[in-house]
Amino acid sequence: MRIHWHLVPKRVFWQLLRKSPSSAGRFQQRRWAGIFSGPTGLDQADPQDDGSSQEQKRDGSKQSKKWTDTTYKMFESSATTFASIIVLGLAGYGYHRYYKYLVLQKMENAFRPGDPVLELAANGKRAPNSILEEDEQYWIPRHEQVKIDAILNGTNRGHYHLLIGEKGTGKSSMLLDAMQKVDGEGISMFEAHANLEIFRIRLGKALDYEFHEDYIGSLFSIRGPRDTTALLDIERAFNKLEKVALKRRERVNRPLVLIINSTHLLRDDEDGRDLLELIQQRAEQWAASNLVTVVFNSDDYWVYERLKQYSTRMEVLPVGDLPKDQAIAALKHYRVRYYKEEARPEVLEQVYDKVGGRLSFLNQIARSTDMLKACSHICQTEKTWFLNKCWILGEEMDDDVMDEQKFSSAALVLANHLVQMEKNSDQVYDPEKGHILPEIPLHQARQIMTRADFIQSYDHINIFTIDSRAMVRADSVPMQNAFREICSQEGFAEHLQATLDRISAIESLGRTREIVAKDLISGSYKLSLQDAKGREDRTVVVDIVAKEEEK
Repeated sequence: MRIHWHLVPKRVFWQLLRKSPSSAGRFQQRRWAGIFSGPTGLDQADPQDDGSSQEQKRDGSKQSKKWTDTTYKMFESSATTFASIIVLGLAGYGYHRYYKYLVLQKMENAFRPGDPVLELAANGKRAPNSILEEDEQYWIPRHEQVKIDAILNGTNRGHYHLLIGEKGTGKSSMLLDAMQKVDGEGISMFEAHANLEIFRIRLGKALDYEFHEDYIGSLFSIRGPRDTTALLDIERAFNKLEKVALKRRERVNRPLVLIINSTHLLRDDEDGRDLLELIQQRAEQWAASNLVTVVFNSDDYWVYERLKQYSTRMEVLPVGDLPKDQAIAALKHYRVRYYKEEARPEVLEQVYDKVGGRLSFLNQIARSTDMLKACSHICQTEKTWFLNKCWILGEEMDDDVMDEQKFSSAALVLANHLVQMEKNSDQVYDPEKGHILPEIPLHQARQIMTRADFIQSYDHINIFTIDSRAMVRADSVPMQNAFREICSQEGFAEHLQATLDRISAIESLGRTREIVAKDLISGSYKLSLQDAKGREDRTVVVDIVAKEEEK
């Protein structure tokens, strides 16, 4: 039977071929497949071979697609990471630049008109020692005020300045008055402190500088420079101030003014001296370039002594008590302001004779209803202060207080010397100038006390004062009155001498070494004395003689 294969449908044909499991059947399938192909258009490939090739193609396609997806994801992750780094870096750099600009801008605003110190003074209705009336006219035309005005308004440039004088003479008040005339423009003022951290904070407040404490660059993995010491922070603040001064000089052509008030509060130790040296170095540089004028305000002499060592452009402005005529005029104006009354001239004379021309005392007396009683109270307060700090205990004192008694006895020796100088002086009171307090050079004061280190402490506690000429005198007229009253007491000289003798005895006892010779027969003995290095220094021969009853 002849089968016309070309009339058999293809689907049926392939089903018949698949039913043959043998290899012959496989051969027959390939043969029939060859027969089936021809001009009939049925030249199709083996479907199983075609399926396997398609599977291979699909596997290859899947593998290729897998590698393509992996590469794409890698590229996408890399691009995302790179873009994030770029954005983070640009944001961090932008913030860093903005922060540096903001720091300089804030510091520049700190020198614009208006100052917190002036606002505080205005809220307190002017400083206690102020010598200005409400209409801004001087009560007393002090010659120091003219120079201070020139310093703060930028006319006097090329130097830095030290204002030195006793407490209460009006140094800070004159600075505030000069600041008010220019509304604090280009001026910044702050109070010094013994602690360097507090000094740093006050300097930052005056300059409106946060020392990078508000810096958030760590969010962008940028570490700020805050982890450091107070001294380095102050150096960084001065670097920023220098940049602000350079920009300002291009516009205004006038130096900035930085006032450090109460400089004597710094400790005279290693940290305090380092800080003072740092500030002085900057002050010298800024004065030479007319960038910043630094003004030190101090009550104590040791600041001048420290600055004098390295100064080339420093100018010293001593501020003392008012002369008699100016003091009486100031007291008269004070009284009119507070009580609207004219004080009698004889009362004003008596007030000056008791307290002198110290502005703080005059202001305190003018506020009191009984001025003479207030004078007596001030003198008694000064006397009590001196006795509490420097009184001596006499011959019965214990050896445990010897160091404190050395300090006290040295002060009384110097005070007694000043009183004796006043008694022997021909002129201690001038009808026009007023009181002329006895004074001696600093080196002689140290020689009289036989101590060189105590005088600085006396100056710090306002018992004696050392002016810019290195002359030592009583801190004020009431203190000199206290010296006079104490040293004129009956038995004072003997009491002082007994104390000095007791101190000498205790020191001699501390230097004495007792040698006990025991169980030695009569004869001569040779003792060899050695120095600290064990070398023989000298030889002493000791003769031991037996007592008569022992012979």
